Amino acid sequence: MSDTVPVADIRVAVPTNEPRKGRIAVLTADKVEDIEFFYPYYRFVEAGYDVDVITPSGGVLTGAAGLGIRQTLAVADVAASDYLLLYVPGGYAPVELGDSPLALEFIRAFAAADKPMGLVCHGPQVLISAGLAEGRRLAAWYGVRPEIEAAGGTWIDEPVVQDGTIFTARKPGDLPVELHRIMAHLRNLEQQPA
Repeated sequence: MSDTVPVADIRVAVPTNEPRKGRIAVLTADKVEDIEFFYPYYRFVEAGYDVDVITPSGGVLTGAAGLGIRQTLAVADVAASDYLLLYVPGGYAPVELGDSPLALEFIRAFAAADKPMGLVCHGPQVLISAGLAEGRRLAAWYGVRPEIEAAGGTWIDEPVVQDGTIFTARKPGDLPVELHRIMAHLRNLEQQPA
């Protein structure tokens, strides 16, 4: 008999008993800002959505502060058509996503289908890498401002900016405002006839 007890992935969200409302994709990579990943992840699950965490290669995700989860889906194994919304947290993860042709293709598929996307802090860097920032009004970490402007976008210093179906926020402290706005948008989508 072994003295080792299998360790569960204690940070994976347990769904509520609410009726499921659909699937949300959280696209990220290692060195994600931990709170920018976990806050929306838990909030979406709490609201009744099934959330798939998607990374360039699948497997273990480790945040910048060392938190994470043990199993994610590989971007090669998912399709934008299966999701209601895409969320991209910040930290250093958006740089890695910008180097992933499959991740950029996934983001472009959401844009082409005019599906909602939420991004926070450095998250809008993926819009730049995907060629989707031009002509857009975007909130982001102040250090991303030069990149947004060089890509033809406009940096807005507000807690949340909605440009069409794209929601952006500047920093972790803006997450309650951004998620409130995203949840209202999702509720509006639920009320529209199929």
